[in-house]
Amino acid sequence: MPEKKTVPYGTIAIFALWVGILGLAYVLLMPSQKTIPPELAAVLRPEPRLLRPFTLVDQHNQSFTRQDFEGQWSFVFFGYTYCPDICPMTLSVLTAVLNELQRDPDAAPDAKVIFVSVDPQRDTPEVLVNYMEFFGEGFLGVSGSEQEINGFARQFGAGYIKEPERAPGEYLISHTSSIFLVDPEMRLLAGFSPPHDPATVADQYRQIRALD
Repeated sequence: MPEKKTVPYGTIAIFALWVGILGLAYVLLMPSQKTIPPELAAVLRPEPRLLRPFTLVDQHNQSFTRQDFEGQWSFVFFGYTYCPDICPMTLSVLTAVLNELQRDPDAAPDAKVIFVSVDPQRDTPEVLVNYMEFFGEGFLGVSGSEQEINGFARQFGAGYIKEPERAPGEYLISHTSSIFLVDPEMRLLAGFSPPHDPATVADQYRQIRALD
């Protein structure tokens, strides 16, 4: 009969030691899991998504790119200035949110609102700059070509549809009414679904910042 080969006990011990060392290193080096408050479960994305490069134009006719999100917290809302109800209501909510945050000096200094117009045909920079004045200094209106707007909106999952004209140049646009949150690392982090309550949005924003 062929002689059975045996593995030396020393080899087994060394292998077991290495397995233990690697397991300990994994536990020590793996990122700690953050505890997500239940009220943020439907707000935070499963994983932050880094925005892909894009080029839009702001209300001052200046280029607006991904880098304009860097280093600040930004509330992003898609709409259009001719919107009869949802847009002015939501932007007014965001005005109240910023006012609420002003009471907390650690939460508000770098919080801004980016209003993305999905109606480039009518929302020129001149129209946007006048419209933004109704809501506050922390608001910036941006738009661009239809192709760029479509690509940017898809990154957020923000849909919109231009409805048939009721008269030349008169039409409505059905659009997403969620408010999105982009962090200082240019990542889409959260989405606030309607109905929007200013105190609730402000409180959830504070909690999200505390997790950062």
